[in-house]
Amino acid sequence: MQNVLRIRNGAVGLNVVTRGREENEPVILVHGYPDNHRVWNPVAERLARSFYVITYDVRGAGESDIPGDTSDYRMAALASDLACVTDQVIPDRPFHLVGHDWGSIQSWESVTQGRLQARIKTFTSISGPSLDHAAYWARSKLTSRSLADKVKAFRQLASSWYIGMFHLPLLAPAAWRFGLDSVWPDYLRRQGVPLETPNPFQKQDGQFGVNLYRANFRRKLLFPEPRYACCPVQLLVPLQDAYVGEQLFDDLGKWVPDLTRHNIDAGHWVILSHPEKVAQLIADFAQRGLKQKRFIAG
Repeated sequence: MQNVLRIRNGAVGLNVVTRGREENEPVILVHGYPDNHRVWNPVAERLARSFYVITYDVRGAGESDIPGDTSDYRMAALASDLACVTDQVIPDRPFHLVGHDWGSIQSWESVTQGRLQARIKTFTSISGPSLDHAAYWARSKLTSRSLADKVKAFRQLASSWYIGMFHLPLLAPAAWRFGLDSVWPDYLRRQGVPLETPNPFQKQDGQFGVNLYRANFRRKLLFPEPRYACCPVQLLVPLQDAYVGEQLFDDLGKWVPDLTRHNIDAGHWVILSHPEKVAQLIADFAQRGLKQKRFIAG
């Protein structure tokens, strides 16, 4: 059973969906680009058997409000939205946090600073590095005397070609307005992703979500800050990810004292192609050290 809530963070209304028994351990799932909360449905349905699962459309996506200014998509605003969701849905309760793609990128902000740190019990990161960590990684590889390190850096730059396109004033939004959304389901299927129901908000999710890149990438990559995790972190690495190379996580142990890593033979949208596997890993990590019944996916 799903419950749909509408909460506000200042001028921005956020669409929130909960599943499961409210008294269970809370798990918050944050989606990436160009998706909305629906991308989590296969994982959320499995987790809801043992957890209280919370998903929401980030600002600019799904049925949440679409701010007008690029600056409204900065990390501080995204972290504020997460805090607002937790304060209104599970006030004062600790929770487990999971992010995919930009959902993971923005979640690192709360895992490494801010008032939610004391409440985040675990963080599972999927295909979304901290931009600060990524900036330090790129600098270390590009300035290294090792040819292998430089090759790693240039390989990742080649995989991230789309980020430059997203910074062009008109191209990326226009592509979504004029038909990219209609071919997106076929693109996902070619990536090995089963898509039973196309995203009804795909056009706007793609068009307005590019502001996540425009508002944050230059600032973070030019002026990174040291970021240390406040909680145990689980890293799920899809080995066939065409966008986020596994080499980006080479130095993550420097920033995360308690790090667990699982490689999965899958592409970027592993949460759709392997929901049972992902749900099981999230549940096992959340329940690590806890005397709770074992979650069974499938």
